[in-house]
Amino acid sequence: MQQRFLPSGRVSYFPLCDHEGDGRFRSILTGGEFEIEARHRFVDSTYMRVTVPCMRCPPYDVAPSVRCVPPNDLARLRTAYSHYTIVGAGKTGIDVCLWLLAKGLDPSKLTWIMPRDSWLWDRAWFQPGAQFRKIAIAHRAAWGTAIMAATSVDDLFDRLVACGEVLRLSDDVRPKMFRCATVSQPEFEQLLKIKDIVRLGRVQRLEERFIALECGRVPARSNTLYIDCTADGLERRPPVPVFNGRCITLQSVRVCQQAFSAAFISHVEAAYSDEAVKNDICMPVPHPDEAVDWLRVMRSTFRNTLRWNEEAGLDDWLGQSRLDWFSQLTPPLPSDPNERAAVLSKMRGGIEAQIAKLDQLLEQQASENDATASAA
Repeated sequence: MQQRFLPSGRVSYFPLCDHEGDGRFRSILTGGEFEIEARHRFVDSTYMRVTVPCMRCPPYDVAPSVRCVPPNDLARLRTAYSHYTIVGAGKTGIDVCLWLLAKGLDPSKLTWIMPRDSWLWDRAWFQPGAQFRKIAIAHRAAWGTAIMAATSVDDLFDRLVACGEVLRLSDDVRPKMFRCATVSQPEFEQLLKIKDIVRLGRVQRLEERFIALECGRVPARSNTLYIDCTADGLERRPPVPVFNGRCITLQSVRVCQQAFSAAFISHVEAAYSDEAVKNDICMPVPHPDEAVDWLRVMRSTFRNTLRWNEEAGLDDWLGQSRLDWFSQLTPPLPSDPNERAAVLSKMRGGIEAQIAKLDQLLEQQASENDATASAA
């Protein structure tokens, strides 16, 4: 900002301000109001409500005698503690566990409060580069087969575990969360070393002698440092049109690929003029939260893939984008128009079949949930 953008004269910077919409924002420090008239578009990057632990106080009570810190404070510790308790089971909680273990901390000194177990993605299947293409194609075929063979949502996840698409920390607990948390096999093996896992819901209060949770309480270890990892980094927000008059609302257009999605939306804004077409190409893929959201985000991503295949110009951009690791793992389409059409037709048939099966499984799950609710 200081060395490149501001000296260019093309950027104005207003830090420590709250965005109020329609080009208006207010200074947090002075209360002063500003309004900007955009020559072309406003880009709203606030809709996803990104929140990390250091941005707010913990959402539970903390007794004065208890020390609870955000992950950022770990790098500034000057005092050793007898025990460390990680609150939160998302990717931030995973990263804190791995950071502490990497520093040589004995796993017996860790407690992990896990309100919900999570399905995890294995990083092995997401390595960019042509050298990983064969592995990725074989794996994609395996989980495509799992989708088509599944008889229920639970059966689908069992099949996804069997083919290595997803991981879970305990064979005895069926995860209820999926938020795209990704780990390598060595990282996963480190996490398995943590044995003191508390599965009693969310924390209500931290006291010196006990931890109160939604479904009970457990004794607190003496001289414990609590690390708050509970912030909802990316909310599952209702989708809104990406292009709406003079406003561009950034959202993911491929499952859990925010940086790629922002670049893709930027390209579509520059390459297309019709707003309806742009919105059809950039259908949002809301960030997942529950386990069943795996099906929803994959269905939406499949839908967008089919739509993008209809635009010959998008192939060139995707093939050159360093943010699009997906294209690096996909065989290049033939240059001959007839061969290209044949490949796309076969691809479309397979993807449409998987979308239909995911719809069927989601409808079945919804019917089962309704029946359960009626019985209750």
